[in-house]
Amino acid sequence: MGFFQDLKQDLSQTVNGLEPEDAVAELNLEEAEAAASEDLFGTSREDDLAKLDAMLEQEVASYSEVSVAPAGLQENPVHREAVAAAQMDMGEIPVTAEINNREADEEMEQLLNEVEQNVQEPVYMDAEPAVETREDSETSAAVSTDTAVITAGMNITGDATSTGNMDLIGSITGNIEILGKLNVTGSITGNSSAAEIYAESAQINGEIKSKGSVKIGQSSVVIGNIFATSAVIAGAVKGDIDVHGPVILDTSAIVMGNIKSKSVQINNGAVIEGMCSQCYADVSPTAFFNDVKKNRKSL
Repeated sequence: MGFFQDLKQDLSQTVNGLEPEDAVAELNLEEAEAAASEDLFGTSREDDLAKLDAMLEQEVASYSEVSVAPAGLQENPVHREAVAAAQMDMGEIPVTAEINNREADEEMEQLLNEVEQNVQEPVYMDAEPAVETREDSETSAAVSTDTAVITAGMNITGDATSTGNMDLIGSITGNIEILGKLNVTGSITGNSSAAEIYAESAQINGEIKSKGSVKIGQSSVVIGNIFATSAVIAGAVKGDIDVHGPVILDTSAIVMGNIKSKSVQINNGAVIEGMCSQCYADVSPTAFFNDVKKNRKSL
């Protein structure tokens, strides 16, 4: 028992001896942490603030130098923005506003000068007016679908023009020029021009010109030349027929004049007094026989 008591006392003394040292170590650790935090948030922060102030002073100095830069440098857009920012920071009015206002005024003056010149010296005054011929006006005018009707018993003295069609049942003493179709069952004393002409039981004393076809029906009498692209004759015609396409003479046709066409069809009963020439045909008889004559000489 004496041995264990001595051991217990020795251990208690050892423990009592270690506790003050641990406390001192703990105090030293807290002091080190405080010093580190003071160094981190105290001295280091003051140094950073001092550096930041120095940088701001340098920026302000550079802005002040930029504001007095030469005029050529101030025209640079990047330089303008830098000057404006510096002047706004220093509480001054930006110079760019004045420059922009001056440029806007100059552009407005240039526009006003151009407008005045155009008003004083218009271009169209020097240009010569275009002269539109009668043929151009006819081709440019659009063909109307309207139809003018000259009723029976109506007599017109004078020329008649129309952009549409015409049904002539009465009589006209004058020239007729229309862009559409002309249907004649009355009488015409004068020249007629249309896209297509149809005469049935009509009396026509004058030339007939058509851009298309011409049909002279039975009981119709035409005293004048006929010009068209194709023709069908069943009435009486005293005049030359000049057609670039085919000509058909019906059994009741009476023609007193020469016929020029691409082809001619003469039905049994038709009467012709004049020459018939297929001068618009694909084959030329004159050229054919000239070639035959040359071949015979060569033999």
